[in-house]
Amino acid sequence: MNYLARLIIANPVASSHLGYDVMGANPSTPPRQMAYNLGNNRGTSSGAEPFSGPTVPTWISDLESRFPRYQVDMVVRRSKLSAKPVYVLLLAALLLPFAGLLAQADGPPSGQQTNESDQYDESVLLSRIRQLTFEGRRAGEGYFSPDGSQMVFQTERVEGNPYFQIYLMDMLTGETRRVSPGQGKTTCAFINPVTGDIEFASTHHDPRSLEYQQAELEFRASGQEHRMAWDYDPEMEIYVADAETGELTRLTDVRGYDAEGSYSPDGEWIVFASTRDAYNRELNEEEKSALEVDPSYFSEIYIMRADGSEQTRLTNVPGYDGGPFFSPDGKKIVWRQFDEGGLLADVWTMDPDGSNPHRVTDFGAMSWAPYVHPSGQYVLFASNKLGFSNFEVFMVDVEGEKEPVRVTTTDGFDGLPVPTPDGKTLVWTSTRYGAEGRQTGQLFTADWNHEKALELLEQAPPRKSHSGSQ
Repeated sequence: MNYLARLIIANPVASSHLGYDVMGANPSTPPRQMAYNLGNNRGTSSGAEPFSGPTVPTWISDLESRFPRYQVDMVVRRSKLSAKPVYVLLLAALLLPFAGLLAQADGPPSGQQTNESDQYDESVLLSRIRQLTFEGRRAGEGYFSPDGSQMVFQTERVEGNPYFQIYLMDMLTGETRRVSPGQGKTTCAFINPVTGDIEFASTHHDPRSLEYQQAELEFRASGQEHRMAWDYDPEMEIYVADAETGELTRLTDVRGYDAEGSYSPDGEWIVFASTRDAYNRELNEEEKSALEVDPSYFSEIYIMRADGSEQTRLTNVPGYDGGPFFSPDGKKIVWRQFDEGGLLADVWTMDPDGSNPHRVTDFGAMSWAPYVHPSGQYVLFASNKLGFSNFEVFMVDVEGEKEPVRVTTTDGFDGLPVPTPDGKTLVWTSTRYGAEGRQTGQLFTADWNHEKALELLEQAPPRKSHSGSQ
């Protein structure tokens, strides 16, 4: 049997899927559903240390004895490549003290300096950094109307509901109003650039929604922490809220997680992620085991008309595909694709019909939440290149010919970057300034230096291959 050491943060600090909860320790936290299977950011699943059996290796036992407040969980999962079981080790935060060491081993990307150096700072690209949201336990994922006057986002602030709900903010006055029903889980909203309608994913139709809310509140009150921070609820479906009346229309109605949607620039199409392939056919034994442990493995990119018709699958590659957005001209879709082992992710582009897939990053890390700058010249994204306890925002030329360039330099979580439609301001989710970072993920904004960004991208060295592919 083959055994695979898979190290992840099981005591959430700032993330979502599989324990690294960006907006708080809560199973409803999907920042574009990034699969934070946290491990050595330089390695791959095939390069992980082998086991000779299900016993915990000596080096892990030694660490556990040094850090008795944490636990080691062993979860059995099936290999997607063969019938042999792969034992997945979920190591609870034991390696956090060594995150800096891992980052130093790789060195700073694109010739830039690490946080310890005074030679590079995020102020090179970001100025007048300020916090945008304050209310509620957590907030994130802000996306704009075409004129930049409104921003839709998700936040946990409804009394009695520990999950995200969707809100719309007036960027001039700061006033907000809730768009979603207030019940169940919601995520991943986007504004139709033509009609102003708002699409988002929700489980409010699930008759057990209130039961789940109460169970989560009681779980939190007990002082326990979630290790699995996102469950890819198969009841998650995509809805559209009418801009004028607020009336909801359901667009998807199939078993499986349907979410992570966004509109095309002409408002005619929605691209989204779905795990429906795990529910619309008979699975073999390997697939059943994979679904039980990691439903995101079955996530693929789909496209549909804005009215929910013509739902069509675009990707068909093993591993989690998600977080899709259209390019500003509507000619490309950008998304992030995880490898089959679920340890590494990279940014890809393709045509709206699924043709011409093109790899933009080969970063040897978890690179996700890509969004194309309105200029169409580069992609902003988040990555744990500097260590799994310190996600930062990066940028890369849209063709992926150069190495990515680092944007943020503040410790903690910085991710989900989205520029305003004029390209002059950046909004992103961050845990900075929080005394209890794992509960204080909020939206931040800053003035963006587009000219300096182009200069740094021009100076970046040619892309290296970290995965062996070209």
